[in-house]
This record gives sequence, structure tokens and C-alpha cells, in this order.
Amino acid sequence: MRIHHLSCGSMCPFGGALYDGFSKGLHAHLVCHCLLIETDRDGLVLVDTGFGEQDLQRHGSRIAPFFRVFNNIQPQPALSALAQVRRLGFQAQDVRHIVLTHLDFDHAGGLTDFPHARVHLMQQELETIRQRDSWLQQRRYRPAQWPADTQWQAYQPQGESWQGFAAVKALAGLPPEILLIPLPGHTPGHAGVAIQQRDGWLLHGGDAWFYRGEMYQSQRHCTPGLRFYQWMMAADNAARRENQQRLRALSLNQQENITLFCSHDAKELQRMQALRP
Repeated sequence: MRIHHLSCGSMCPFGGALYDGFSKGLHAHLVCHCLLIETDRDGLVLVDTGFGEQDLQRHGSRIAPFFRVFNNIQPQPALSALAQVRRLGFQAQDVRHIVLTHLDFDHAGGLTDFPHARVHLMQQELETIRQRDSWLQQRRYRPAQWPADTQWQAYQPQGESWQGFAAVKALAGLPPEILLIPLPGHTPGHAGVAIQQRDGWLLHGGDAWFYRGEMYQSQRHCTPGLRFYQWMMAADNAARRENQQRLRALSLNQQENITLFCSHDAKELQRMQALRP
């Protein structure tokens, strides 16, 4: 398998380094870290989609005004997953599967750009979006981003364990090297995606953490802005914190060759793009 690390969206909230830890100006720089996987037999697989082409238009209306303004989402259609798939020489129909960490507006906006793909996610996430029974859920989950005939493939949190986490091992139609790892907290059906390579594992942690300082060190370090955002967006903050602590312990286990990264840290994206062969 060949893996491409993409940013499928740019967000520049007010706060600069108080959010991302490195920006010099008034605005931070956050990414939407997605994966495009070229498999040997099963076509292309996207892990998350970031924003869709319609979301990244200057006057796009599918995203709730609160989040469009709060996150200062940048109108850059060239960052859509579809645009990047085409630049790599593929077409939309070549993407046969999409594996979602969750269905927030900045992770699932590209579903309409790949209407023929099967969409894999946790059953709890699918049940939650069908309810949308709170102010936050109505703004984070945007039905306009999901095709009416989406081929949902939902999974219960069961299967053999992976590094101490419950796992879903048999994703329908996908290589056995791609696993969906339940990590509830940020949303009820939030998950990570683990990918086995020849020399170890990658773990796309989605929004289980937001800042590079939350992994690979014994004491958590997170900027004030992202600490607040994680708290604000958590469906179950206790579960989020527990899973984040378990992931931090995993990142410190030097016996396992596992590389962890999350969805929105620009420095993590740069690190992963630099490591790509």
C-alpha cells in the first residue's frame, strides 16, 4: 500500500500560537489531515475527507455559520480531497472506500464528492447523526454533506483487541491491514484508523487529541485554545480524556513501532509528509 498524507482544508482561528503553538500572527493554522491509500486490489481508500468542494467555495453554505466564523475556514477549493485525487492522476470513481473517524463537518464534507464510495464508520456515530438532538449536534453534523444514497457500512465496537483497544478487524471489502479502532469521547462514535505497514503501524487518531504535545511525553501539554476547543466539542469529556491517556501511554511504548498523528496539527502533518517514502 502507498499512503499519501493530505490536508483537505485550512482553518485559521483567531488566537495564533495560543492555538497552534507556532504562528507569529493573530491567526492560527490548522489542517484537516486525511489519508489517501492506494491498495493493491481494492482501489483507493480515503481516511476522512476533510471539507468538500462545496464547503470550500467562498460563499459555501453547508457549514454552520458559527463554525465557519469561529474556525475561520479558508475558501480554498484546491484543498478538497477530490482536487488532490485528480492532481495525483486519479478520478473520483477510483475512490471505492471512505473510512471515517467521525462525521463532524470538517471530516465528512467530501462525501458528496465521492458518491460511489462505501463509507465505513462506527454504528454509534450513525445513530447519533440520525438524532441530532442538541444545539451542538445540529451544527457539527451537516446532512447536506451526505449524499441521500450514501452506502453506509456501520460497525459495532467488537472484534479482537489491538494494543489493548477493542477493534473492528473485518472492514467489508477492505484489506485486513486497515482497522477501525473505537475511541469514543469527542463524539459518541469517534474512532481511530490503524494501518499496518511493513515496518510498523500508523494510527490516525482523528480528534482523540488535537496537539502534538499531547503524545510522546509523560505529561500532557496542550495550548489553551485547543484545550478549550476539545472541551467544548466533547460529547463525553471523561471518555475523551481516558482514551487520550491510553493513547499517550501507547505513544510512549518504545517496544511498539507505532506512529500516531491527529487530524488538525499542521506540524504533525509536515512530519508525516516528510517521512513518506
